[in-house]
Amino acid sequence: VMRLFGPAIFEASKLKVLFVGVDGKKHPGKLPRTYTLTHSDVTSMLTLAISQTINNSQLQGWYNRLQRDEVVAEWKKVKGKMSLHVHCHISGGHFLLDLIAKFRYYIFCKELPVVLKAFVHGDKALLNNYPELQEAMVWVYFHSNLPQYNKVECWGPLWDATGPVSRMTDDQVNTSPASNSEIPEPCKEACACCFPPMSSIPWAQDHPKNVDPKYQQGLQDQS
Repeated sequence: VMRLFGPAIFEASKLKVLFVGVDGKKHPGKLPRTYTLTHSDVTSMLTLAISQTINNSQLQGWYNRLQRDEVVAEWKKVKGKMSLHVHCHISGGHFLLDLIAKFRYYIFCKELPVVLKAFVHGDKALLNNYPELQEAMVWVYFHSNLPQYNKVECWGPLWDATGPVSRMTDDQVNTSPASNSEIPEPCKEACACCFPPMSSIPWAQDHPKNVDPKYQQGLQDQS
């Protein structure tokens, strides 16, 4: 059951990790690397697949299609800089998700530090081999048919994004230099500084170019 109150807590004992066609040796700037994370409300277990593409076998079944609580992510090299791109489905697909879009957005934001900790713990061999990846920026894409929840947020470097989050006020967002930052865009022509050439996550990418900044300083209660 999701934790509605209190801090989100990562428990390594409840994480199952599957490696599919990848290991901790190959840098994600040379071999595609994707995370597929699902959660069982029955067992409270998290299952993380680390592979070159989304592990679709985790997403089968009516329950998963109804809940849409999976989180998928991929490493990207854009103009020579590594970044982690995380995707969450807020609403769209059926009306039940639309009715609770605000609640789902809150839950995803609250639980995302746990998700990122699961990525870090599950892929610790990679991060031990390439510790500089901890400095990679984390970009979170919220997918929704409602404009207010269909957006991209920058959560800062990976090492910092695993901490509890706090939202900036609207005034702070509007006056922050980060509010004018844009999602990193790969070169339009074939190059060696961007990889992979195509995203391994086939979700709609119709997001505004400007992003909402995120700062990791403790979760503020929301009504």
